Amino acid sequence: MDAAALRAMQAPLKERYNSDPRAARITLRASGSLDDRNIACKVETGRALAVAGLHPATGGSGMELCSGDMLLEALVACAGVTMKAVATAMDIPLRAATISAEGDLDFRGTLGVAKDAPVGFSQIRLTFQVDTDAPQEKLEKLLELTERYCVVYQTIRSGPPVDLRLERG
Repeated sequence: MDAAALRAMQAPLKERYNSDPRAARITLRASGSLDDRNIACKVETGRALAVAGLHPATGGSGMELCSGDMLLEALVACAGVTMKAVATAMDIPLRAATISAEGDLDFRGTLGVAKDAPVGFSQIRLTFQVDTDAPQEKLEKLLELTERYCVVYQTIRSGPPVDLRLERG
């Protein structure tokens, strides 16, 4: 897909959202069910069933997906798609690009071993390696716009309010 095709595809959406801002607001959903035999949660992804379990550092077998890994994978996926869309819109030819994310965890917090140890990632690093002849100024703009428009990055960075509740079913 080139920049013209991307613009043509997105133009009616942008026009609609500009004229009716409410049309741009949607709610994404995910749901899962607890496994009745293992410490695991079955999440329907829309494409396949993902079974998340304990990380081996917390006693898991390593056979199930780790939700921390899934968070980093979602970040890589979103950042990669965003970068590709921005590069396409800017006419920046990328021969190849890889995106990697790594995050630091202290499992003492998760396991309740040390109250001063944080639960969750203490730092996440997102790295883009690109093979292109584009000038550095264009690459800096590419990174800036990728950061600006990546939903998962902005969500992690901004930390929106999360409403937590328990309902009997």
